[in-house]
Amino acid sequence: MRIGELSRRTGVSPRSLRYYEEQGLLASVRTPGGHREYGEDALERVDRIQCLFAAGLNSDTVRELMPCMYAHERGDPAPDLLDGLRAERARVDAAIRQLERTRDALDVVIGNAAS
Repeated sequence: MRIGELSRRTGVSPRSLRYYEEQGLLASVRTPGGHREYGEDALERVDRIQCLFAAGLNSDTVRELMPCMYAHERGDPAPDLLDGLRAERARVDAAIRQLERTRDALDVVIGNAAS
């Protein structure tokens, strides 16, 4: 599929898809006319990239992680990468706890206002 179709099917802009390629996160083959062509596997890969970015990871970390996520690229993450991921997970857990406290406080305000 071409970049426009991948963009439509994933909801990710062509500009972002080109950026993913520049960063070594996504690969395409070029047609004789110079157009990018992606395989069906690009759909899942873009989804994983998006999830990792949404979790707050940067493109360097995502690039290091991608081989660990696919059997055909299988690689073991370096110990320092795992330490960084554990720290990032702890940060996300803390953010979730804070959001839950905020939600609970809002529930109290809403409940008081509705009474």
